[in-house]
Amino acid sequence: MTGKVYLVGSGPGGLGLLTFRAREVIDAADIILYDQLPGEEIISSLPESAEKIDVGKYGGCHTMNQEDIEALLVKFAGEGKTVVRLKGGDPFVFGRGGEEMETLRKYGIEVEAVPGITSGIAVPESVGIPVTHRDFASSVTFITGHEDPKKEVSSIDWAWLAGTPGTIVIYMGVKNIPVIAEKLIGNGMSEKTKVAVIENGFRKNQRVTCTVLDELADTAERVGFKAPAIIVIGEVVSLYRG
Repeated sequence: MTGKVYLVGSGPGGLGLLTFRAREVIDAADIILYDQLPGEEIISSLPESAEKIDVGKYGGCHTMNQEDIEALLVKFAGEGKTVVRLKGGDPFVFGRGGEEMETLRKYGIEVEAVPGITSGIAVPESVGIPVTHRDFASSVTFITGHEDPKKEVSSIDWAWLAGTPGTIVIYMGVKNIPVIAEKLIGNGMSEKTKVAVIENGFRKNQRVTCTVLDELADTAERVGFKAPAIIVIGEVVSLYRG
């Protein structure tokens, strides 16, 4: 008899934005594989009855690679356990939940995704930046600032992105800020397009920095942005009142 795996999104941070369904499956878990992105408040609330395994990434160092995480999910479910793979935000938005789901299905293991509030919407919203607005942006595009390093060609169409009149929200882009700014400006985006970088959303050390695109790289060097951070590009940034 095989168990079941839940791919759980914990939201952008804090117990207040954890869904009832997420709480329900977390509290019923035999084993929880978690990373650091859910935040200390949620991690400290994990049930004592569950075995907890830290599989996070710290300072560029992976506690465990993705293939080993997936192997553990298969192993524990094969032992009949109820397993939670706990992630920040939503498991299917730059969270590699789709890959884990594919692996589990391949082995005939029952899997359920539990949605979470993604940080690309919630973190800007928490500081008064709406990612869409009738006057400024009728569309929003989410991209990763850290593509798979094995890719030979980027999946991001920078020319199209630079021409979009909507909001651009970038996850995991801190280390590549100079490249992001160069690509967008090089493909025709206005140098004075507004940008906000929001670090540590929903945490006590949250910090918001606003600038414009052609000053973004210099601002990053001066301020020293640290992950996790969300980068918002577009006119909606003008609504920030910090």
